[in-house]
Amino acid sequence: MSVVDRGSVGVVRTQYVDLPDPLRLDSGATLAFGTDWTVAPLNPVLSIYGAVTRRTIDGKNPNGWVPEQKISVEEAVRAYTAGSAYAEFQDTVKGTITPGKLADLVILSRDIFAIDPKEIEKVKVLMTMVDGRLVYEARE
Repeated sequence: MSVVDRGSVGVVRTQYVDLPDPLRLDSGATLAFGTDWTVAPLNPVLSIYGAVTRRTIDGKNPNGWVPEQKISVEEAVRAYTAGSAYAEFQDTVKGTITPGKLADLVILSRDIFAIDPKEIEKVKVLMTMVDGRLVYEARE
């Protein structure tokens, strides 16, 4: 969901500016996503939508900005969970739903693994748990 303009960076360098890159995944690299960079929305659901469809927020790239960098929903979710835990050396305590690990999870309004990726941007967070404690619940 980058806002980097090909004109300001150059067409050749554009391919290296924005992750994800399936070639890096194919190499065995661990992809870690986060929401702390100002060119992407803080909402992880929108960032997953962007990684999977490569569509931009402004709607200027309906087929995807650098479309060869599209990744699967599974790869994007793994990057946000196990990948980010790995990047902060916390993968033994969080990042996957495993007995003994922190129960950090969200319940979404739709199954993002089953819907058309273009619909992911409409998905809402219904509930959030951190370390097994309910910290957010959507109002109806």
